[in-house]
Amino acid sequence: MAASLWLARIFLLILCAAAGYAVSQVRPEMLAGGPWWTAIGFGFGGVLIALDEMVKGISLRAFSAMTFGLLLGSLIAWMVDQCQLFVYVDERPTRWLIRLGLFIGFSYLGMVLAIRSNKEDFSLIIPYVRFASQAKPDELLLLDTSVIIDGRIADLMETRFLEGTVVVPRFVLKELQQVADSNDGVRRARGRRGLEVLSRIQRSLGNDVKIHEGDIPEEQDVDAKLVRLAKVLGAKLFTNDYNLGKIAELQSVRHVNMNEVAAAMKKVVIPGENYSLRLLREGKDKGQGVGYLPDGTMVVVNQAQAMVGQQVEVEVLSLIQTSAGVIVFADLKSPSPRRGLQEGV
Repeated sequence: MAASLWLARIFLLILCAAAGYAVSQVRPEMLAGGPWWTAIGFGFGGVLIALDEMVKGISLRAFSAMTFGLLLGSLIAWMVDQCQLFVYVDERPTRWLIRLGLFIGFSYLGMVLAIRSNKEDFSLIIPYVRFASQAKPDELLLLDTSVIIDGRIADLMETRFLEGTVVVPRFVLKELQQVADSNDGVRRARGRRGLEVLSRIQRSLGNDVKIHEGDIPEEQDVDAKLVRLAKVLGAKLFTNDYNLGKIAELQSVRHVNMNEVAAAMKKVVIPGENYSLRLLREGKDKGQGVGYLPDGTMVVVNQAQAMVGQQVEVEVLSLIQTSAGVIVFADLKSPSPRRGLQEGV
């Protein structure tokens, strides 16, 4: 984008220099000053580029506010001038300077006040008119291959938890098609699942799926292409890849890790609550049975070794946070007489 901008500026300088030379050809007396007129045209182009650099940080709202403030200030200056306050000033140059000062002063004040004001201030000047955006831009959701194959993103969109325009780069779609055409049965199934997930997202209400045709040839890795594209589009990157999320974070790119979202949405287990679960195997310590909650949290049940393979009711005693996650310790809800204290805590 920067290269294209500089090409346009170079073209502008050449055009302005040519226009200056053309001006020197209008009259015969200007022919001798042709190089000077060419330099003047080139300098005019340089002034335009300098003005472009000065105003590049000004938004369209600020420009419109400045224009409104300039008009309002000029109107007030004209009203002051027309009230005949300076009718006794006989000298025309003096009166001209007074009028010039009025218009410059009130125009400047009008622009400054308009820039500092907010939308609500305009409604006081122009009643019943609100300068509000009529078309709110959609959130751009950039998906990588892992999120598409995972499929949970489609569930969030179907429940209206996420809304916006889904952006799928062409290189991600190509990678997904390669997985779907793989000779490996597992990879082929994953690829086809990803294509089905895209169809689900496209059918969901409130979400459009756009295939981004642009590529980033200077980046060879797909992850690097995704981060670069998210930065260019201002999109939010959705991924299951922890490393990709860290790279995006280092480059100040907004991103969401779906695994972290799933962990945050897990049900909070509180001591004293009762759960029904199936004991799948014996525990590490004597007499323990191990089962799992629907979200995958491991539950160690005391004095339940004999109940392995059965559905039991348990009461939560305590929780232990480990590097692998939370481990819940519980007792049988209807324990045998031999039930003892929690073991292994």
